[in-house]
Amino acid sequence: MAQSHEMSRKPPGLRLFGGSSSLRSYQTLVLVLTFFAYTCFHMTRKITSIVKSALDPQTKVGFSHWGRLHTHNSLNIGWMPFNTVDGSALLGEIDVAFLAVYSIGMFFAGHIGDRMDLRIFLTIGMLGTAIFTTLFGAGYWLNVHSFYYFLVIQMASGLFQSIGWPSVVAVVGNWFGKSKRGLIMGIWNAHTSIGNIAGSLLAAFLLKFGWGWSFALPSLIMVFVGLVVFMFLPVSPEAMEMDIDSGECNCEKDDVKEPLLEPGQEVKHKAVGFLEAWRIPGVAPFALCLFFSKLVAYTFLYWLPFYISHTRIGNEYISDAMAGSLSTIFDVGGVLGGVLAGHISDRLNARAVTAASFMYCAIPALFLYRTYGSVSIVWNICLMFVTGMFVNGPYALITTAVSADLGTHSSLNGNSRALATVTAIIDGTGSVGAAIGPLLTGYISSKSWSAVFTMLMAAALLAGLLLTQLVCAELKVKVPSSVTKNAEAQHMYSDEV
Repeated sequence: MAQSHEMSRKPPGLRLFGGSSSLRSYQTLVLVLTFFAYTCFHMTRKITSIVKSALDPQTKVGFSHWGRLHTHNSLNIGWMPFNTVDGSALLGEIDVAFLAVYSIGMFFAGHIGDRMDLRIFLTIGMLGTAIFTTLFGAGYWLNVHSFYYFLVIQMASGLFQSIGWPSVVAVVGNWFGKSKRGLIMGIWNAHTSIGNIAGSLLAAFLLKFGWGWSFALPSLIMVFVGLVVFMFLPVSPEAMEMDIDSGECNCEKDDVKEPLLEPGQEVKHKAVGFLEAWRIPGVAPFALCLFFSKLVAYTFLYWLPFYISHTRIGNEYISDAMAGSLSTIFDVGGVLGGVLAGHISDRLNARAVTAASFMYCAIPALFLYRTYGSVSIVWNICLMFVTGMFVNGPYALITTAVSADLGTHSSLNGNSRALATVTAIIDGTGSVGAAIGPLLTGYISSKSWSAVFTMLMAAALLAGLLLTQLVCAELKVKVPSSVTKNAEAQHMYSDEV
């Protein structure tokens, strides 16, 4: 009976075609499938930011280096009800509705994810997201102009989107050990930026055919990837009847293949409670840090194309499609930032120091992009790249390597079923900030984009400060060890003399 249950957990595609006995092959398959799965989540999430300018094209914002902005009205085109005076505020309300449901759903998704087959759970999230993304675009063909239609569709989409992150992090965490986790997950986390880039380019290209197509085609791609995930994603070594601690599968044990839990720990399979997960050391500070980090990152995610198309660059306005394509540079910088943050944190063995340093560096980067980004396209691209690198670096690090670290913390005493819950708590808290940032931007941007950037710089500062206690703790560990090494070196030198 137990054996049939384990067989039922095997992906049908691998049962049908037979799976490789190599652990490395399964790890590669997991990385590839979860990468493309979450790429699709971000691809569909990015669409609304590209379509914003087509829905609300009325106001073009002139440039003033840090003072009041000037406006001038163009033709009254766009899509009701978003092409009105309060169109930006309505678009901001849709963003916050999506992200509010997303953040709330994240807490429940992590709780459920630790208690059911993650392959099926992830597939449900992908198919549900694709359906409601398509329904949003269907408003174009059905000639829907009800604000509440788009609001409800986005809320439903946010609920299904919340399934994605806890699921993919938990699956990857099941297969990969602690060695080079920051670097591996930093590279793997490029799916966030790749999804944003793919969503931006695809949606911008399809705008000329009608904004509804910008939602429809990416949704079809997500359905296809979701079905592939359902057929082939191996959730864990246990589901594939493998023991990564043994010598089976012709795999030599090394640091990369070590399980997430410490050797010798007795593995428990009882899911961790919500409050118990909050009490894990480090969860609360990193969760609150991510609140402000995602506030900054998601304000760019949802409003950067709009900001670019409504701001003079080199004394000219650029098209909505061009603005959408240009905004991908932010995510290209984000890819490098995620990899660098992961690699640096591995080398230093200091997650908090790395995350805080990146957040502090994001402050001058934001100031420079606002102040000099409109000088020319070249300046805009360069400064946007640097800003994306510092903003997305800590966001990528906290949501991947840090979540995996804390989800297998020693205080859990070997409990292997906390990954999805801890990931959901950290990213769910961050998503509350991600909801607030775009909402405030919808209101503030109508008066001054300079005030928006001031808000973002303040958020970046708070994100860094919230890690102060953890930073001090990491530095205390580092300083004595370096002093000891220097003392030992001097002692050896004196002995030789």
